[in-house]
Amino acid sequence: MLWVETYRPSKIEDCILPADLKKTFAEFVKKNYVPNLLLTGGPGVGKTTVARAMLEECGFDYIVINGSMNGNIDTLRNEIQNFASTVSLTGARKYVILDEADYLNPQSTQPALRGFIEEFSSNCRFILTCNFKNRIIEPLHSRCGVYEFNTTKKEMQVLCSDFFVRLMSILESEGVDFNKDLIAQLIMKHAPDWRRVINECQRFSIGGQLETTVLDNDANDNYNLLFKSLKEKDFKKMRSWVAQNVDVDVSAIFRHIYDNMYTHVDPAYIPQLVLVLADYQYKNAFVADHELNVVACMTEIMANVEFK
Repeated sequence: MLWVETYRPSKIEDCILPADLKKTFAEFVKKNYVPNLLLTGGPGVGKTTVARAMLEECGFDYIVINGSMNGNIDTLRNEIQNFASTVSLTGARKYVILDEADYLNPQSTQPALRGFIEEFSSNCRFILTCNFKNRIIEPLHSRCGVYEFNTTKKEMQVLCSDFFVRLMSILESEGVDFNKDLIAQLIMKHAPDWRRVINECQRFSIGGQLETTVLDNDANDNYNLLFKSLKEKDFKKMRSWVAQNVDVDVSAIFRHIYDNMYTHVDPAYIPQLVLVLADYQYKNAFVADHELNVVACMTEIMANVEFK
């Protein structure tokens, strides 16, 4: 089992959140009423965890739909209609958590979702989570309470301290030997992406001890492998890299290439690279297979872009 699932908090009180957000969500639980919500923020900050924790504390029936995997309009319509059209056994409202809603097509699926929210308003509420709120159309913003998972520098110190205690508890429960300084450095490196910190700890503690190499897993070194395979036009290595890294936010892959293109790409080919990245990032919002889309993007880059 993934530790992020095994140790996912089931109560708002246990979530690692800024004080004002935690107070707001705790108030929803206290009133036993959760309105339509749009939760936005970076990866791993706890958006889906908060949504599930509120609904579980209140005892509401809910389903979770992944917008990046099941985002076509027919699947969405069938799943939501089948769930929302029936009455809960307790008579309470039902809830749909629409995870990664920013991957839904803004020309077709998102406008349809607007209709779903109105059609099933008497029986069902919706909680949308996203990394990029600007990808969510304005009519959905207006139908939901929008909460941003932003953290000030002062709040980050408190959250890191709280998560430090939580992470030690997880490692102790799993019987993993660890060095406190090591996990402190790991938290500071990736905060506030708590999910990544836990995943890195699980990945680097297979032998029962948290390895020091957990800090050597540098993103720049990892992307250098991708740039190397692109430069050498090594399709096999490129495809392998994509398969190992596509579980992160795909947009982050496109963004990292864009941010570092002047270091790796022949200046004459930068305009072509930008057009390719923009094209495939747009397609990524509604493709069925994200890995295939990224591989296609990298293949086009290999064919049309020259590297230093």
